[in-house]
Amino acid sequence: MEQTIIPKSIEEYILQFPQEIQEILKTLRKVIKESAPDAEEKISYRMPTFVLDGNLVHFAAFNNHIGFYPTPSGINTFKHELSGYKTSKGAVQFPIGKPIPYELISQIVKFRVDENKGKRKVK
Repeated sequence: MEQTIIPKSIEEYILQFPQEIQEILKTLRKVIKESAPDAEEKISYRMPTFVLDGNLVHFAAFNNHIGFYPTPSGINTFKHELSGYKTSKGAVQFPIGKPIPYELISQIVKFRVDENKGKRKVK
C-alpha cells in the first residue's frame, strides 16, 4: 500500500490504511508494547519503530503482507518457527488474509529486548 503522507506517529501511520489492516496493525502494536513495555515508539524509515537501547523492531503494511523487521538476529534465532513465511536477512512477511502469529512475534520481541539489554551491559 503506497503511502502518500509521511506519518509523524504510529497512530497516524495506522490510520492511513483500510479498517481490516488497521486492526492487524493495532494488534501488532499492542503485542509489541506488551512484550517490550519500556520501549519507545517512533517512526523510522517511514515505519512504526520500537526503540529500547537501540532499534528493537519495525513493522509495516504492504499490499499483500505485513512486514516485520526484528533485525537479522531475530530472524536467525527464530528461523525454524518462521520457516513457513517468506524471510530475508532482517525481515519476515506475514501474508494478509492468513492468521498473524502474534505469540511468535511476542517471543521475538522479548528476545530482542534481552539482546539489546545485553549490548547495553557490554558497553
